[in-house]
Amino acid sequence: MNSAISTTVRRRTGWHRLPVTAVRRLAKEAVAVTLGIPDTLRETFAHEPGDHVVVRHRRGGEELRRSYSVCPPLEDPGTLRLVIKQGSPDGFGAYALTGLAPGDHLELAPPTGAFRLPERPGAHHVLIAGGSGIAPLFAMATHALRTDPVCRVSLVHSVPTAEDALLADELAVLKDEFADRIAVLHVLTREDRPPLGGRIDATGLPRLLAALDARPGPDTTFALCGPAGLTDLARTVLTGAGADPELVRSELFTLGRDGSDTPAVRPAPEAPPAADGTRITALYDGRRRVVTARPEDPALLDTLLRDHPDVPYACREGICGSCRAKVLDGEVATGPQYALDAGQLADGYTLVCRATPLGAEVTVDFDA
Repeated sequence: MNSAISTTVRRRTGWHRLPVTAVRRLAKEAVAVTLGIPDTLRETFAHEPGDHVVVRHRRGGEELRRSYSVCPPLEDPGTLRLVIKQGSPDGFGAYALTGLAPGDHLELAPPTGAFRLPERPGAHHVLIAGGSGIAPLFAMATHALRTDPVCRVSLVHSVPTAEDALLADELAVLKDEFADRIAVLHVLTREDRPPLGGRIDATGLPRLLAALDARPGPDTTFALCGPAGLTDLARTVLTGAGADPELVRSELFTLGRDGSDTPAVRPAPEAPPAADGTRITALYDGRRRVVTARPEDPALLDTLLRDHPDVPYACREGICGSCRAKVLDGEVATGPQYALDAGQLADGYTLVCRATPLGAEVTVDFDA
């Protein structure tokens, strides 16, 4: 997950077992899961539009982790609700669709994130979503419309068919509430009827933006969420049309380019293997952990997890940013760091799932 400029990421640690209070079917392969928050955890699970949580689930002897954006329902913005798609047939999403029910419990890490709309009172916020990328953008749209009485919101949602348009019913309610300030376009990729049919491409996107009067300018912001193909295309088109990069924020949910939530094949690490005996010191949750890297360790994360399973991570693809840490001493070689922007990289941050140590010692700080 990433944004165009560095934003402080709130790091609230620990795992909490929360009750499932509702499971609502949104589409054939998607559900909305609502969780109850005890009064003692209200502050811990307070969230902002764009935040995400990591869900930890055990299946047999295997631990599964997945990151999901917080997407509160219209009637209660303080509710902790997650939009979950099936993805792979044996992953957590499949369990959520077929086995999860009210009364069950899930283990969650507290909300965190840096995906935010630029602060521009009275701005025109243009949101471009692919598939379940609608979840954080729906939360952002609702918040912006209700807190800024003069802003506008335009939302483009790319989905295979109308039946796949998650939260369409709630968007309709939002349009009724703010009829003169929100526009919503669904682009159906399996239909061949441009401009609202077929995949969004470099030719069609400018036409969609023109129809929404959403041309780049100082009072127009952009938020993109979806697969890499869509977000990369949109960013290229927008910056090529003159959009200020600081007004274009983005977040990935998969490396795939087809708009699905099926995890992509993990890219091969670009970093060399760790030297045998490299000493790794990790600062996390106010504690110091010291481990020794092995040459066969794919990344720093694998070294740390060997002795410290509480170290934060979720996707292992460099997308979600859950394993973000600052390199205090030593150097690391990195693979793709999709969740970090240029400012964060320049400040010394890395994603330990996509980094390997160089030299005899490396110290990373997850609390920084």
